[in-house]
Amino acid sequence: MPNLQALLIFVRVAEMLSFTRAAESLGIQKGRVSTVIRGLEREMGTALLHRTTRSVQLTEDGRAFHERACDLLADAEDMQSMFASSDTPLRGRLRVDMPTELAKTVVIPALPQLLEANPELALELSSTDRRVDLVQEGFDCVIRIGPIVDDRLIARSLGRLRMMNAASPGYLARHGLPQTLDDLLSQGHRMVHYTPTLGARCDGWEYPQDNGYASLALPGAMQVNNVQTYHAAGLAGVGLIQAGYLALAHHIESGDLVEVLPDLRPEPLAASLVVAHRRNLSPRVRAFMIWLESVLEPYFD
Repeated sequence: MPNLQALLIFVRVAEMLSFTRAAESLGIQKGRVSTVIRGLEREMGTALLHRTTRSVQLTEDGRAFHERACDLLADAEDMQSMFASSDTPLRGRLRVDMPTELAKTVVIPALPQLLEANPELALELSSTDRRVDLVQEGFDCVIRIGPIVDDRLIARSLGRLRMMNAASPGYLARHGLPQTLDDLLSQGHRMVHYTPTLGARCDGWEYPQDNGYASLALPGAMQVNNVQTYHAAGLAGVGLIQAGYLALAHHIESGDLVEVLPDLRPEPLAASLVVAHRRNLSPRVRAFMIWLESVLEPYFD
């Protein structure tokens, strides 16, 4: 019967499709990974992986073995933690990805308390605005803002992040402070458009209507594909922006931005913790999720 360490090594190779990357992520020698995989295949009496000089792929037997191995690892971790106290310090590696603005504005400032309480927790934090591949890049979990488009992933809701409308004082001095939706058009307002892909169709100015939300086709001052650039354009007075309270709160407090149309805020954005498989909901991930909910609570709608 394979031991759990061997199963962990196999699962990491199967998910990263690379002996080298699997070894690096586990902090062991590549030769050790190769030896373990050969031993597993010998014990199982079948080839689990197709290997070439350029790629590694699961065989049919390997896919079936991978699914069962993931379940066994999840059950083992649940068993290991079933009698642990809720205040037992976390230990081990936790690799997380989240949007850059979320990391910079909220998570990093709150991290010292988490790490001080859990000195054996090895946190690896990636911050990027692209959608990372949880499996290929070896993430235990990622934080996603907005809808989850891949139904193969398992998402746990953290809450709904408050949105707001804002502009710089200089911009409002030139165009006037809108009091109604009609003012947006009659005063000649322009907005900064955000799209992940430049040249894509822009959504317009979002506002609540009846029991849902609608969009006003407001002219664009410019189009950007980066969240930090979007905020910078609003601060520079290029145009109106619609963004999360989480990112704009300190700019509002400092007076660098002014909230406009506070009764017509855009729809709150769902924040979710996402994992690739139920085995990824380890005690470390669940504890991190609970901590993150408490950190984000002031920014929820």
